[in-house]
Amino acid sequence: MSFFYVDLSVNQSKTWEKLFFDLKGTKRYNKYCQDADFYNVFKQIILSLLLGEEIVLLDADFSEDEIKRLTANSIYETDDILVNKQLESIESKEDLFQHLRQINKEWQITLYTSGTTGLPKRISHSFQSITRFVKKSENHSSNVWGFAYNPTHMAGIQVFFQALLNGNPIVRLFGLSKEQIFESISEFAVTNISATPTFYRLLLPKFNQYPTVKRLTSGGEKFDEKTTNALKQIFPNAKITNVYASTEAGTLLASSGNNFFIKPEFKGLIKVIENELVIHKSLMGNSDIFSDEWYHTGDIVEIISQNPLNFHFISRKNEMINVGGYKVNPHEVEEAIREIDGVSDVRVFAKSNSVLGNIICSEVVINNDSLNESLIRNQLQTKLQEFKIPRLIKLADKISTTRTGKIKRN
Repeated sequence: MSFFYVDLSVNQSKTWEKLFFDLKGTKRYNKYCQDADFYNVFKQIILSLLLGEEIVLLDADFSEDEIKRLTANSIYETDDILVNKQLESIESKEDLFQHLRQINKEWQITLYTSGTTGLPKRISHSFQSITRFVKKSENHSSNVWGFAYNPTHMAGIQVFFQALLNGNPIVRLFGLSKEQIFESISEFAVTNISATPTFYRLLLPKFNQYPTVKRLTSGGEKFDEKTTNALKQIFPNAKITNVYASTEAGTLLASSGNNFFIKPEFKGLIKVIENELVIHKSLMGNSDIFSDEWYHTGDIVEIISQNPLNFHFISRKNEMINVGGYKVNPHEVEEAIREIDGVSDVRVFAKSNSVLGNIICSEVVINNDSLNESLIRNQLQTKLQEFKIPRLIKLADKISTTRTGKIKRN
């Protein structure tokens, strides 16, 4: 297979040979990369690797004001690096891969957190930490990756490196309609997809099967059983894996379900304090936000066993909703609503209230015209305590998501 990157929405296909010539034709390099074109982002990352220069990835929708604050205006002061001389030794696609196997140890990539709790924070990773879980072998050489993330965020970058270091084609799925996604999977025989549970739920319901897909990876949110079972019907040959990853640490844990075990090499470096997952700074990227030896992730977990440490995720600490003194986990409410026949997806969030502090609200996407707010509320009466049932239930065409493709909570 010759293609490197395909974007069906704009009818573009870029081959590895095209990438080679594009790199050779590049005259200057700036470490700051802000581009809405996925291919250009990929090209700039590869160029930074070849030059051994840092690359800083900025979301395409960052405003000028955000960029000024995030970079302290340095993006406007950086001198471009002349690169045409430095790439003279690369004469073929094979040379390109040879150079990529000799990464400068000083190279680093800088990303920004999603910024859901304020201004995004800057995190830098070495080649070793960003590729910690990349698997390279002949067994992976025939993979075709469905790319379902923003390319400037950690999850997207890790998919990119998994594909890059195995010479795999990449097919864009991010930001496409449901029909376009399945068309791309079928046309290009996609074998691997990594995405958030929110992305996977956008594919439901679907009654056709796509046997070329061999592996589905989910991360960034809690993965519910209803979605898992539905995906098994659509992708009958796929192994489903759940991963725990963050911009700060990269990928750390993987599981076939929602229960995670700590690997022997991470023993003593990952622990739970007062139900919060805590990670040692040696597993983190470089950032001035890590002032202590241990990083508090904000992820609330429930311990299943201590030795070996085994747990599952409950919620983000900042996502818990205070309703009149009661703590409500939005994931619990969402799972109860998703269990109702005819519900495709749901978003639960808080709205300020002068009496209770907050009230629970929800947006619900349905695939059954007979389902309505009253029927949903009646079914929740047998599933949830009264204070957990949304006061406002709004039927919606789609769920609001963040820049990283997760459910938007505010």
